Amino acid sequence: MILFKEEVSEKGGSLMTNFKGFIVRNYDSKVEGQIEKLSTDDLSAGNVLIKVEYSSLNYKDMLAFQKNGGVIRNYPLIPGIDLAGTVISSEDANFKEGEWVLGAGYGLGVSHSGGLAEIARVPGEWLTKVPENMTTREAMIYGTAGLTAGLSIKALLEAGMKPEDHVLVTGSTGGVGSIATKILAKLGYENLAALVRKPGQAKIAQSLGATEVIDASSIRSGKPLQHQTFDYVLDTVGGDVAAALLSMVKIDGAMSVCGNVGGNKLATSVLPFILRGISLLGIDSITPPAEIQNEIWQKLATDWNIVDELVVDEVGLDEVLQVVQKLKDGQHLGRTIVKIQ
Repeated sequence: MILFKEEVSEKGGSLMTNFKGFIVRNYDSKVEGQIEKLSTDDLSAGNVLIKVEYSSLNYKDMLAFQKNGGVIRNYPLIPGIDLAGTVISSEDANFKEGEWVLGAGYGLGVSHSGGLAEIARVPGEWLTKVPENMTTREAMIYGTAGLTAGLSIKALLEAGMKPEDHVLVTGSTGGVGSIATKILAKLGYENLAALVRKPGQAKIAQSLGATEVIDASSIRSGKPLQHQTFDYVLDTVGGDVAAALLSMVKIDGAMSVCGNVGGNKLATSVLPFILRGISLLGIDSITPPAEIQNEIWQKLATDWNIVDELVVDEVGLDEVLQVVQKLKDGQHLGRTIVKIQ
C-alpha cells in the first residue's frame, strides 16, 4: 500500500498527500466528522512527523464530535487525543527516524491535529518514547486513560494508600476506571470496591479484580459528612457522585479526581477537610511534567503492566463513528483502540 507520496506545493515546499484520516468540520447546525484524503497542509505545526499506527477513543474524543462539546474550538481539525507510531522525520534531537513514539494529552485533538489520521505532526515536547517492553498497540490500549489511571494511583500512593486499605474506584468499567481497578488488583488490593451504574457492569468489575461492587444509585449526596466508609477513592466521574463520596472518606484519607462525565460542579463544604483532614487530589493528565509522564509509562510497561488483562476492542477508522455513538449513549466499556495503518 502506498501511504503517501511527495509533491511540490504551489508555495515551493513539499507536501505529503494520499494519506487518509478523520477530519471534523463545523457547519451551522451541526459538527460532522468523516474520513477524507489529506495532506500535510491539513496538519498543525510541529517538528516531528509520525506515521501513526494506532490511536484510541475516549470520552473526550466523543465530545470533539459534538456541537458545543467544549473540546474543539477551531475547525476543521483532525481529532484524536492519543497516538502511537513511528517517526518519519524529526527536527527534535530527542527523537530519531524509525523510533516508536507516543503522544497523549497536551493539545492533541483539541487545538492541534490529533491521532485519527495516518500521518501526524507534533511538537517534540509533547511526545514520549514508547518503553522498550511495550508496543505501539499496547501503548494505545493504555493511552490517555492509562496515563490518567497511573497518575491517579501515584497521587493516592503518595497520600498514604496501602494494599490493606478500603479503596473505591468509580467508573470502574470505563477506560480510566478499568485500568485503575486492574492495576490495584495486581498490586494486591483485596478490599477493592467498584462503583457501577448498570447491572451488567458488575461482572466486568469483578473480572477486573474488584472484591466488592456498589450500585451508584445507592450513593446519595446532600450531607456534608456521612458514615466513614472508604480510606481512599479514585474518582473518574466528578459531579454529584464525587461530592457524595468525599463525605464518606475516612479521617486522613484522600480522593483523587480526574473526570467530569458526571458534571463539572462539586457541591460540598469545608467540613470533610477541616474535621477529617481529607485530601482532594486533582489529576492533570493533559500537561504532566515529562519526567512524571515517563515514570508512569515505565510503570505501565513493567510493575503495573496489565495490558493483556483489559477489556479491549480494536476498530478501524471506518468504525470510529459507531464507537463515538456508544460513548455518547453511555454504552461503552473498557478500551477501544483504532488501528490506523
